[in-house]
Amino acid sequence: MKKQSIYNIAIFLVVSTLLAGCANMPTPTSQITGSYTSGLRYEDFECSRLSVEVDSLARRENQLVIAQEQRIKSSQTQAFWWGFGQGDGIEASELANVRGEKESVRKAMEVKGCQSLSVKKDDI
Repeated sequence: MKKQSIYNIAIFLVVSTLLAGCANMPTPTSQITGSYTSGLRYEDFECSRLSVEVDSLARRENQLVIAQEQRIKSSQTQAFWWGFGQGDGIEASELANVRGEKESVRKAMEVKGCQSLSVKKDDI
């Protein structure tokens, strides 16, 4: 009877450790949405400047996505060995800000009737 309870305790500890490995894991990039950014900043921009701005924000977004995915990978390794992850860092909050700004620029482009350079390239 003692052997059975030792096995039950061992199984409980293993399952608890595996579940604890999911604690404090970084947010997947697909689940990070854009934070609210006022479009007033872009009101006076011309279409060409808005296009440059959206391209710049897209490049920064790609860099932050890569950084967040690296954080996820290293956090998974840490969770495997230590039982907990790193959680979100500055990458996640900055990614949310950049996505929000990018959306504001796109709305400003719609209001002004601009087409982004990437749309023009696709139409050709």
